[in-house]
Amino acid sequence: MLSLVSLLPPAETRAAVSATGTAGTVSPDLIMRDPAAALVQLRQRWQASADQQAQGHPGKAALWVFGYASLIWRPEFDAAEHRSALLHGWHRALRMRSRVNRGTPQQPGLVFALLPGGACRGVVYRLRPETADAELDRLWAREMPTGVYDPRLLPCRTPQGTVLALAFTLSRRSEACLPRLPDDEVTHILRHASGRYGTTLQYLAETATALRERGVHDREIERLMALAQRQGLL
Repeated sequence: MLSLVSLLPPAETRAAVSATGTAGTVSPDLIMRDPAAALVQLRQRWQASADQQAQGHPGKAALWVFGYASLIWRPEFDAAEHRSALLHGWHRALRMRSRVNRGTPQQPGLVFALLPGGACRGVVYRLRPETADAELDRLWAREMPTGVYDPRLLPCRTPQGTVLALAFTLSRRSEACLPRLPDDEVTHILRHASGRYGTTLQYLAETATALRERGVHDREIERLMALAQRQGLL
C-alpha cells in the first residue's frame, strides 16, 4: 500500500520520512516524566525538520502548526501565514473526554482529537522565526497541561506544496480517548456539559462555523450539528 510519504516529491519525501518516523514523535513517557525536557526535544526536532525542508535555500526554514478544531477559530498566536491543508492518516473526531475546558469531573464534556486513520482538512500556520520559541511555549502550555497529546511532525498538503507541521494527536490507548458514543449519550453531553471555556455544544458549533467559512465540509460534524438542531439545542 502506498503511503503519503511515498507520493511526495523526492525532497519532500526525505523530509517527511525524517519527521514522521520515530524522530517525529516526542516520547509519551518523556512527556509524563519530564514535560520540560519533552518540550526541548520537540523544539529541536521541529527546528531540524524546518532546516531540512529549507535545504539549499538559506533563510527559508519555516515552522508550521496544524490546526483542526479550536486552533482554527482561536489560534492565540501570531502567524506570518496560514494555508488550507490536508493531513492524511489522521481524522478529526469528537471523542476526547474533557473534564476541565468543556466539562467537569462530574459531567465530562467532549472535544475534538486527531485519531489515526482517514484524513483531515484544516489549517496550517507558519510562525514568525523571531517569535517561534515563545509561541511554542504558549502553545505547549495550552495543549499539554496534562500531557494527554502525542505531538508529532506530520506532512500536510497545501495548495502551495507539502509542509511538515506540528500536530497534537491522540493515541487510541489514551484514557481520554472514548469509543464512538451513541447519539443519545452525545445529546446528553451537548445538553449538559460545560467547563472553563464554555459548553461542548458551543465548542462544536464554533468548529462547524470555522470549517464552513473555509469551505470544509466535515460530514460527521454536520451530522452532529443536525442532531443538536433536532434536539432543540441550537
